[in-house]
Amino acid sequence: MGTFDKSAIDKDARQYATRIRRGDVGRYVLLPGDPARVDRIATHLDDVEPVADSREFRTITGRYRGIEVSAMSTGVGCPSASIAAEELVNAGATHLIRVGSTAGIQPGIRTGDIVINTGVLRNDGTSRAYVPDTYPAIADHFLVHALIGAAQERRREAGFGLHIGLGACDDAFYAETPEWIERHARLGLLNIEMESSAILTVAQLRGVHAAMVCGVSGSLVEADFDYDRGEHGNQRLVAAWENAIAIALAAIVRHDTELSAP
Repeated sequence: MGTFDKSAIDKDARQYATRIRRGDVGRYVLLPGDPARVDRIATHLDDVEPVADSREFRTITGRYRGIEVSAMSTGVGCPSASIAAEELVNAGATHLIRVGSTAGIQPGIRTGDIVINTGVLRNDGTSRAYVPDTYPAIADHFLVHALIGAAQERRREAGFGLHIGLGACDDAFYAETPEWIERHARLGLLNIEMESSAILTVAQLRGVHAAMVCGVSGSLVEADFDYDRGEHGNQRLVAAWENAIAIALAAIVRHDTELSAP
């Protein structure tokens, strides 16, 4: 009985989980967790076309200042995020930017702020299936540089707090005890979220580029959080999503311009 390389089975066909194929997505892809946030990203793009809507993976492609840009939701957690990253690479994507939510674990990081992680502590199980525990999950230097520049420019008009550095990626949303939070805060980590380590690891292994910019949904060390999903929701978090999307798109323009420069 033969064996198969699962990562290559659908390389030139429609992808198994996301239902995308080559030609459906641009080189640059934004990766929110929530499918509804793909619709929010769509309002920032021109000539938007729906590509696929399968399971937790909703995909669109449009243009931003003349550059083809796609967005795909990953769902919650590293298992589905790794599937999104793998299948996007199979479909021709080369630059993946996670645009999501994160919780702050340092004093002074508040709801509505923006975090750009240069790398993350891999607390997830998915990336361990790919690489040993000592393998780092590091964001692409040039994408990070573009994100920082775009964030600094955006901050001048929007006035949010900006935090740059290392974060943590975890599997279990409700297993983050006070002791767990304190231990990771003592390491100087800025924040905790649930998808980045898989995206960064897969990108590194597949020879593409990945980075992340997140809006802060609340603080796990200060009384500053609001997960209200009522009529008005959490306006600070909504503003952070909008800022993160704008930063990611502006960073794409910066990055693409630098690549095109003689």
